[in-house]
Order: sequence, then structure tokens, then C-alpha cells
Amino acid sequence: MSTPTGPASGLPVRMPRPRQSGRHRRPEPVVAPEGAAALVLAVPGTPSSTSRGLAEEVISIARSELPGLNALIGYVDGDDAEYPALASVIAHSAAERTARYEQALAAGREVAEPEGPAAVVVPLLAGPEGTLVRRIRQAITDSEAPAELTDVLGPHPLLAEALHVRLSEAGLARADRARLFTVATAADGIVLATVGGEEAVQAAGITGMLLAARLAVPVMAAALDVEGSVAAIADQLKGSGSLQLAVAPYLVGPEVEEGLLDAAAKEAGCASAEPLGAYPAIGKLVLSLYTSALGIAPAVAQGAQAR
Repeated sequence: MSTPTGPASGLPVRMPRPRQSGRHRRPEPVVAPEGAAALVLAVPGTPSSTSRGLAEEVISIARSELPGLNALIGYVDGDDAEYPALASVIAHSAAERTARYEQALAAGREVAEPEGPAAVVVPLLAGPEGTLVRRIRQAITDSEAPAELTDVLGPHPLLAEALHVRLSEAGLARADRARLFTVATAADGIVLATVGGEEAVQAAGITGMLLAARLAVPVMAAALDVEGSVAAIADQLKGSGSLQLAVAPYLVGPEVEEGLLDAAAKEAGCASAEPLGAYPAIGKLVLSLYTSALGIAPAVAQGAQAR
């Protein structure tokens, strides 16, 4: 028999769990705001099943961090249904937003007229490859849609982490200095290879300093698309005392011409790690640029910066 204050004696009393506060409070789940601009990932290079798979994996990482995210893929050199051109993807995202607004009005719902960009375009580029960035900006103009272009992914500490992991996967660096185990093939000098000429080299140098701090070896940037640049930097490193060099591609992957990385590493006479690819940090940085552009989901953006 129950009493006015609870169940009869001897039965368990279920009490409400006190709400946590302060630093131990469980964070509220974050989802993409309804009607938020689409994230359009601008994929450079010749479209292929490889670049599509990479882009899809990057988008999957971003969606896992922000459920409900409307994310699309547009190709700088796309021209068909399988690899849609960036301009057409941006235009499509704007048309979809307009259609949703008109459908809501027709259904009698009170909705605000769409404001701000219909799409936030994030270049799948680690560094400022000027020619590609200009083409992406032109695609936005050609779409005749309200869209905002973000910066490229780097420089950023998460990219230094990704470079370190790729080098360790290739046996060219210790995975963790704290464990102090020996890697016989570990490099004592790193050529950080990028594309985009001198501007890209200067930008890569910032991430290079972060990588040098992680590896405790000298790191110097070179441009893959400038003839002889990688070999010249390799010679500088050798001249300063480095004996075993490695190339660390400061590239996501699709932006570099096929064979260019291997040819440069061969010319410099050193081994090379793999490009960054769909390393988790890439997806997190893509999302961070998107959320920063819209001023939404600060917890997600800050989390990407901290990891």
C-alpha cells in the first residue's frame, strides 16, 4: 500500500538523479540546426573513385561529429552525375533551401525567410594552392547562389599530428617519443612537400615547426610543383647534418598530380610517407571551418581544435 509520500515501506524509492553542473556536467548533444546552410566539400583534382571514396569518408567523419549535417560533395573538375561540378552542387543546395521554404509556406507553417549563405564551401586542401582556390571561388560565382568560402584546412596542430602518424605508419618516425622504442628507419630530417608554390611553402612552414617539435628533428617545406624544390631542400637538410631523410606529404591527396610525389622523392633520394587522406583530423577540421563560418555548434568546433 502506498502512502502520500511514496510507496509502501520496504519498496525501493526511485529518486530523480541530481543535475550535474560545472566541469563534470555531461555536455548536451549537439545537432545541426534546422535549415542550416549545406556543407559543400570542394574536391580538387581529376575526379576518380579514389577521390570520391576519400571525400565520402571525410564527410562521414564530419557527420559523426554533428548529426543532421547536410553535407554534399562537389568536384572542381567534375562534369557529370557521378562527379557533379562544384558550381552545380552549390546551386542545387540553394534551390533545395528555397524549395523547403516554399513548401513550409504552402503548408501554412510560420517560417522565417532564409538568410545568410545557402552553402558553406570548404576546400579539401591542406594549404593555400592559389590556382585551385581561385577556381573554387569562380565556381561559387558561376553558381549564382549565396555561398561562403572558408579558408583551407591548415596550418593547424591537428595536421602536424596527422603528418606524424603517416610517417610512423611508413616506419619513418617513432609513433610516440615517450615510449622511447627504436625505429631503425626513422628519419633525422623531414622534407614537408606541398603544392602551390612559394605561398604554400611559407604556410606549410608553420605546420612544419609543429611537426619538428613532435619529432625533435629538422623539418623544411618544399613545393612539389616547383621543379627541383624537393631535391634542393633535401640537400639543405643533408648539409646541416641530416643523414636519413623522408618526405612527408602536406597534402590530402586529390590535389597532387599522379606520380609527382614519387618522382620528387626519388629525385631527392629518400622515402616518402602517404598523403594525409581521410585521417580523422581532416573531417574534424572540415567541420570546424563550417561551424566557424556559420557561428554554430561552438562545442564541436572547439573540440576539433583541442584534439
